[in-house]
Amino acid sequence: MKIGLDIMGGDFAPKNCLDGVIEALDLLPESVTMVLIGDSDKAKAYLKEKNVSEDRFEFVHATDVIEMGEHPTKALAQKPQSTISIGFKLLKENHIQSFASAGNTGAMLVGSMFSVKAVPGVIRPCITGILPKEKGGFNIILDVGTNADCKPDVLYQFAILGSIYAKEVYKIENPKVGLLNIGEEPEKGNLVTQAAHALMKDSKDFNFIGNIEGIEVFEDKADVIVCEGFTGNVLLKTAEGFYSLIKKREKSDSYFDAFNYELYGGTPILGVNSNVLIAHGKSTSLAFKNLMLLSKNIVEANLNEKIKTVFQ
Repeated sequence: MKIGLDIMGGDFAPKNCLDGVIEALDLLPESVTMVLIGDSDKAKAYLKEKNVSEDRFEFVHATDVIEMGEHPTKALAQKPQSTISIGFKLLKENHIQSFASAGNTGAMLVGSMFSVKAVPGVIRPCITGILPKEKGGFNIILDVGTNADCKPDVLYQFAILGSIYAKEVYKIENPKVGLLNIGEEPEKGNLVTQAAHALMKDSKDFNFIGNIEGIEVFEDKADVIVCEGFTGNVLLKTAEGFYSLIKKREKSDSYFDAFNYELYGGTPILGVNSNVLIAHGKSTSLAFKNLMLLSKNIVEANLNEKIKTVFQ
């Protein structure tokens, strides 16, 4: 298995990326090779400095980087030798089985759609976030930013994608799916959520448990929470802000510590024809370590093929 990483992506690249892959070494089976895409000279020198063997790595040299502020579509066209462009080329040619980056999120999304493309039948690919449950475990929320506006059939597909992800990667049997809304009753919400509820209520494609309110997102009512990307992004960033506030006030609690997004590595882009993962631009070595572990788990679970089978 070969899992690719853009080592020039993120605010603290390549150091945090390289520290993360070093930390992941002992946790990954020897059958996994990490393909490091970026400045090979810097990567090899850093590994040597840390007395780490190159045996478990493969290096693909690239010094061009799509910066955070660049227009994604233009940058991909104008920088064919950038780390992200090369990563998608390797992925499309099946030289690597997954590709991850903490770089320009827009470029990763555009690259996914124009390089490996969406799974036939999937209307809108999406990304996920993690919200810890008070009594253990976590909720997977989707979408969290890719699609600010969604029609009811798109929300229905998010429920399918989230269920497959929860079951195949996180081993949650028959995951419970809730639709984020402003009340429990089917008639609550706006026209989109009302229509989505009507589509979902008798579904045989997933285990729908009805509407879920904001006050319940940290409880065990659901395992997968569906919403459009605008609401999902606001909810996720509110949770991240709350975690930052807790840390600033120097409070420590095992439950609140689970709000640290770095514990989960990143998110796959669900609904595209290969395994593409994105991570937070401010990721430290902990996040990159977990990003590599998540990449391995996603490839191992054959997630992409499971999604394709459902949407055939």
